[in-house]
Formats: sequence, structure tokens, C-alpha cells
Amino acid sequence: MLRSKLSQVACATQRAFSMSPKSLAAKQMTVRDGLNSALDDELARDDRVFLLGEEVAQYDGAYKVSRGLWKKYGDKRIIDTPITEMGFAGIAVGAAMAGLRPICEFMTFNFSMQAIDHVINSAAKTFYMSAGAVNVPIVFRGPNGASAGVAAQHSQCFAAWYAHCPGLKVVSPYDTEDARGLLKSAIRDPDPVVVLENELMYGVAFPVDEKVTDADFLVPIGKAKIMRPGKDITIVAHSKAVETALLSAAELAKKGIEAEIINLRSIRPLDMQTIFNSVRKTHHLITVENGWPQHGVGAEICARFMEDQAFFELDAPVWRCCGVDVPMPYAKTLELNALPREPDVTAAALKVLGGKK
Repeated sequence: MLRSKLSQVACATQRAFSMSPKSLAAKQMTVRDGLNSALDDELARDDRVFLLGEEVAQYDGAYKVSRGLWKKYGDKRIIDTPITEMGFAGIAVGAAMAGLRPICEFMTFNFSMQAIDHVINSAAKTFYMSAGAVNVPIVFRGPNGASAGVAAQHSQCFAAWYAHCPGLKVVSPYDTEDARGLLKSAIRDPDPVVVLENELMYGVAFPVDEKVTDADFLVPIGKAKIMRPGKDITIVAHSKAVETALLSAAELAKKGIEAEIINLRSIRPLDMQTIFNSVRKTHHLITVENGWPQHGVGAEICARFMEDQAFFELDAPVWRCCGVDVPMPYAKTLELNALPREPDVTAAALKVLGGKK
């Protein structure tokens, strides 16, 4: 029931910001189907690409992202593994070193901690330690961050964890265009890429135009997207928090405040230039993320402003809206209050603007 309501909210949000004749005529595609079609495209394009992970083959994936691929490509390209993240992540990294292009699916990124030695010490560092002789073209993908009712051990956001490590690229898609384009770019990339999806977004449909469904459509890694232009305040978010930011922008608009919403898309590299350019126009900044505040993505953005001339464009301190600094509670009411919601972001915007509007 909760997940259904969340999906309805997401769809309503998208309708609120996509009512042009062009968007109304666009094809609707879920995030799940965007990921599935991206995998299908790249498996067909390059025989070196293969997918492995728990239940990805005969069961069509725990979240049905790999639906139909095992029947189409067979056991050698779509590989079910035992429940051993350390084992199959190591196999995937070794295959990448040997010239293949594996896609390693974690049923949830919380389980990637079982394999973090392979992700950090093997995948991320080998190109450097081999003096550029050995590339590791691997994708680590799966759901990241809070879902619903899965408590402390299954609700962490790993954006800051993996973005801390040189040698990795980290992307965090929000909508179908992001998911499809970023995954395809990640698979084609010569270096290891971590793709942080969100379970609650898998079933949400977004309008996509013909260019998004093209087999060669890519979203460049390292480039943010302005989801809604504005002149009064900049709100930066990634993954599902983009939805929260858009809901807040709609509420602020009722008060005559035009918020510019930036979807980061990429966490490492971070597109600071787009954020700097926006703040030069709005002079106010809020970051929104579902991860914890300390050493988080928003904290990094704040630090970058402190080190750049763009700092002098700010008329007020940067405000971070983050998950509460506690392990995720299991109780439904506490869980809802452990993540930033639209009223939190709206209140933060009004505080930052200081009653100027």
C-alpha cells in the first residue's frame, strides 16, 4: 500500500511538471523498463557484455529489471550466482581485467559491503596500480538507499561511500531517461562505474521521447540536468530526492518563489559548474539527499563552494536537507520522519531566503 501511494505521488509530480503537448504525446516508460531496455541494447551491441548476480537469470531479477534477458541471451550472458557477493563480484572484476564487460548486480547495495574489497581495492585501483596498462570496464548496479519497511540494515545510501574513492565513477539516476542513458554510458565506459538505482522508482513511469528510446542514446557521466528553471533559489538533489525537490518547487511557486531544480545524475564526477552557474543567478542554495548528513554529497557541495569564487555569490549559507543522522527505524511513522520530505525542503527554502519573498 505504501509503495503504491509513493508511486502515485511520483506520477502526480511528473504530471505537474510535464503538461506540455509534447510531453503529453510522449511515450510512457517505467524506470524498470528503461534499465531493462538499456541492458538489452548493450548485450546485443557487444558480445563482451554479460550480467551476473543473484536471481538475475531464471527468476528475471529480484525486481524484474532483467526480465526476458536470460531467455534471449542464455546461460553464458545472463548468469545466476550463489548468495556470495564477495565471490561473484571477484569473478566479475577478474573478467573485466581479462577484457570482458561485466555488469555485476547487487540485490541491494547494502549487500555490496560483502564485496567492497573487490569494488575499491581491485576495480577502482587497478588502472592506477598497473600504470594504465589494465582497464577494469565493469558496472556495479542495483537498488540503493531507503525503500519502505526494510529497516536499518537495508536502507543506507552509498552515494558518499563510493564517491569518496578515486578510480570509481558514481551515477544516481532519477527518472527513466536518467536510468536508461546513464546505464548505457556506464556499460560503455572503460572504467568501473557504480550505478545507484532506487527500488521505489522502478515501477514509476515517466514520459520519454523518441531520442531516449534510440539504441545509441546516452546520458553523459558527469553532467547534471536542470529539471525546472528558476531565479530565486537553487535546489540540488539526486535519485528519489529529486522528486522531493520538485514537490517543494511546486509549493514554493504558490508563494511566488521560483526554485531552480538541479538533478545531479552523477555523483563522481560532480558537475559543480552547473551548480555554480545556477547560484550566480539565484544566490541561494539547498541540497537534498536521503543519505546521512555527515560527509555526505551535500557536505561535499558545501565544501566546493567554500573553495571557489562562487562562494561570494551566496546571499545566505547553504542549507542541507538530509536523512536523519540515525540508523533507519523500522516503525512506519519514524521511517517517514527519518527522510527529508517536501515540507522540510520548503521550510528550508523559506529560511534561507529569510522572508525576502
